[in-house]
Amino acid sequence: MNIITYNIRYNNPDDGVNAWPNRKADVIALLKFHKADVFCVQEALHDQIVDLKEGMRTFDYVGVGRDNGKQAGEYSAIFYDTRRYRLQEQGHFWLSETPNKPGLGWDAACVRICSWAKLRDQENNQSFFVFTTHFDHVGVKAREESAKLIYKKVQELGGDRLPVFLTGDLNLTPEANAIALIRSQWKDSRLATLSPPYGPVGTFEGFDFNSPLKNRIDYIFVNDKLRVLRYGVLSDSKEQRYPSDHLPVLVEAKFID
Repeated sequence: MNIITYNIRYNNPDDGVNAWPNRKADVIALLKFHKADVFCVQEALHDQIVDLKEGMRTFDYVGVGRDNGKQAGEYSAIFYDTRRYRLQEQGHFWLSETPNKPGLGWDAACVRICSWAKLRDQENNQSFFVFTTHFDHVGVKAREESAKLIYKKVQELGGDRLPVFLTGDLNLTPEANAIALIRSQWKDSRLATLSPPYGPVGTFEGFDFNSPLKNRIDYIFVNDKLRVLRYGVLSDSKEQRYPSDHLPVLVEAKFID
């Protein structure tokens, strides 16, 4: 299966030529061309979720706005192809000391959320979990505690018995303590891939086509029930413009029998 994580940049009219209406078709085309079976998006506002749902007609999604658990604020959402997958369970929690309700956590600057889905692959009757999130861009403690909280929630849901994907924009480069905490439990797909990593190392370019692409802050982690066959950072562009200020990360993975 192919899974993509992609911070699609929120719909900000002040982005001018890079505003969402000018690039949404390119985001959808990228997802279709690279044959995503499951894709996770961060920073998506509700109107962007609607656009993706309309553009990817065979897909449904799991996710809520982080501000109120409904449609307000940014989503960290999971889209899955309904032709292949069936949704078994879904949920979300906030990255804070009170994960069952909206609110700031620890030293975070923004309200942050994690959404999850338990899906069944109808091709082989295998169930698996997908978690996606967007860590805070300021709070050091918030990012570390968020990593611990997600692991706790995965264990509570029985994720140690099934394949698990953890995806998202973590606003951290690989040497950070919070990344070390995650790596202590799951495999970094860039390091675990059986074929050489494809594309640039960095995943953030800020709409700068000349960016050196050094900062890797978007990740797909897997547990020991998944084998990573391919890993790539997709630097697709059109007329020297990227579809978002982040590059998507693609992993082809296989369930381990």
